Amino acid sequence: MAPANAQELRLTPDQQAKMHKLLPGVEIDQPLVDGLSEVFYSRDMPVRVRLKAISKLVGIDQMPPGSALHRKICIWDIAGRNGPVFQAAMEQRTLALEYGVNLEMLPFTNETVMVEELKSGRCDAALMSGFRARTFNLYTGTIDAIGAVPDEEHMRTLLEVLAHPSQAGHMVHGDYVIMGIYPAGAAHIFVNDKRISSLAKAAGKKVAVLDYDPTQAEMVAGIGATPVPSDIVSAPNKFNNGVVDILAAPLVAYELLELYKGMQPDGGIIDYPLTQLSMQLVGRLDKFPNEVAQLIREASFEAFDRIRERVKVEEGRVPAHWWIHIPEADRQEYESMMQEARTKLRKDKYYSGEMLDLERRIRCKYNSSRGECSAAR
Repeated sequence: MAPANAQELRLTPDQQAKMHKLLPGVEIDQPLVDGLSEVFYSRDMPVRVRLKAISKLVGIDQMPPGSALHRKICIWDIAGRNGPVFQAAMEQRTLALEYGVNLEMLPFTNETVMVEELKSGRCDAALMSGFRARTFNLYTGTIDAIGAVPDEEHMRTLLEVLAHPSQAGHMVHGDYVIMGIYPAGAAHIFVNDKRISSLAKAAGKKVAVLDYDPTQAEMVAGIGATPVPSDIVSAPNKFNNGVVDILAAPLVAYELLELYKGMQPDGGIIDYPLTQLSMQLVGRLDKFPNEVAQLIREASFEAFDRIRERVKVEEGRVPAHWWIHIPEADRQEYESMMQEARTKLRKDKYYSGEMLDLERRIRCKYNSSRGECSAAR
């Protein structure tokens, strides 16, 4: 018997037409849909088992060689085809082939160009930073909100919640669907002078900010520093060449983008994470129905530990002598500033209030003594 939420998969004539387009030659009738619903929502089965069952039900496993479903997945990796992100994505291509799906992986070193390719339809899905994903889905794009996710355990809990079918409705916005969310490690502040160890000492300094994100420039100006608009590729170069004094970046960028050049000889990394970053796979809804995306989202969470291990290898390349320890009073100053920024950006509709509430509940789950946990919301 199909589960109660099988009704969610009742197909309208329009939806049937879309399914026929997705699966040419496959007869999509309601009994098949009911059978698929049992698999889509049976979370007691591992994702791989469910994928095989779906492949068998739909008949993809019986398709002759060369007729596998073909999808173009665009991958943003600053290092290109040989980068760690692209190589990890290629492993998923091998898995997809087992189920009769041919994923053509296309590397991009320029995230802006890749996003335009997705919008134009030349990419069926694209893996991008959480900052960019915000333009496609405000809810998941708020995961990376400043100070909202303090550490790895908070991130694990958040992504586990987001992978649950109860969150599926939040994953679709307009013509796009969030197909996967992956941990990308903590973002820290890199400085070219160890004396820049507090917000007050950042006044008068030049700070790299993303050129497509005006709120970053606003926050930097608010502490008396000078924002220098940059794209995600040029910002590290500006730091390394001394054009800017301060750069916010993930630890994985230390060796990959040679950030030690910008810190030599007297710089360092402030040992207080701004937030935990994400990478998000954004798909075109006409190519990936939300039911299919649900399985991919669950598979992305199942890969959490494996991805974190890879990220930790890169983070471990940062020598201990670069760390700048900041006192507890300064940490409280950072946290207060970030909470104020989240409140303002929530009012400005820049961040999703629903996501900020979820992140706050997770922070309070781990530390109920936080001041925000007793405040009325």
